[in-house]
Amino acid sequence: MDSADQIKQQVAQAFGDKSPLAISGGGSKNFLGVRADVAELSTAGHHGITSYEPSELVITAKAGTTLTELRATLAEHRQMLPFEPPAFSDSATIGGTIACGLSGPARPYIGAARDFVLGCTIISGRAQQLVFGGQVMKNVAGYDVTRLMTGAMGTLGVLLDVSMKVLPVAETEVTFVQQLNVDHAITTMQSLAGKSLPVTASAYHHGQLYYRLAGSPAAIKAAAAQLGGDATDDNEFWYELREHKLDFFNQSDMPLWRLSLPALVPELAFESKSATLYDWAGTQRWIFSNADASLIREMASKAGGYAQLFRADKDLKKSAGVNHPPAAAIMKLHRNLKREFDPEAILNPGRLYAEL
Repeated sequence: MDSADQIKQQVAQAFGDKSPLAISGGGSKNFLGVRADVAELSTAGHHGITSYEPSELVITAKAGTTLTELRATLAEHRQMLPFEPPAFSDSATIGGTIACGLSGPARPYIGAARDFVLGCTIISGRAQQLVFGGQVMKNVAGYDVTRLMTGAMGTLGVLLDVSMKVLPVAETEVTFVQQLNVDHAITTMQSLAGKSLPVTASAYHHGQLYYRLAGSPAAIKAAAAQLGGDATDDNEFWYELREHKLDFFNQSDMPLWRLSLPALVPELAFESKSATLYDWAGTQRWIFSNADASLIREMASKAGGYAQLFRADKDLKKSAGVNHPPAAAIMKLHRNLKREFDPEAILNPGRLYAEL
């Protein structure tokens, strides 16, 4: 019996017994959400790159394939996953990466994980093997469902394989640094996003604005002359930011919040300059705070955004909830989708929202 059949058989047994399963790949993102203390379904044994066409910029891999293997294969052809997904561990798999829907520093300039997922195969909570999308952008059959699986945290199906669009690695990358106050940095990052310049990342912390240019040396030189700042060879900054290896992420034992906010939202009242890092041109903020969860979410909502409790102890996650509660109409859609794909609610119960 191959690995896909083993996964399907385990889901079928759970469906028949109405017994929940906690899906896991490499375990690198088990800290996200509230993981149920139930039987584990591992996709780690279902691994391998099944199709790769460098000339077509498309790769297909089984869910248990590690990001390390994928990146090494793509690097041989000077290609990459454009959304720069964080791994948080060498054991991270592409299935877990897509299920969590996380994207790295390039997200506001190049696109999110869901923008590059072309197709997928899943095992639903009914133990049905379903195929969505394809291997080319113009194949739109089921494409919306494919995007739906990105970020669903495995609550709608067990990912078996994923097809993704990849992009060439830039000829040159250079990081620049400017000394600015927070308000000036926010407006500057937004102005970068609105210009036809080869900007692929921007972030701000503790008085320093970082931005990355990628492309030909001539294009970078021209853009740098327009934007200013001091060039640095420290392109590792973006890796350390993506993987939460910067000193910022180790400075506090307080809960770590991820805020998603509209452009140009000024510093919020509960923010601390030393405990806030601005990413994604200022629209993603990493904040250490002991403020009440309801206050944080209320202020994020008033600003037009939402707040996610990213890292915290399990008790706080259970009492405060991890993800920002959606509007009633949106939650109704979530419930309808859950009933359609996983009627017995056996797949990652409570991982996305407590009600699911």
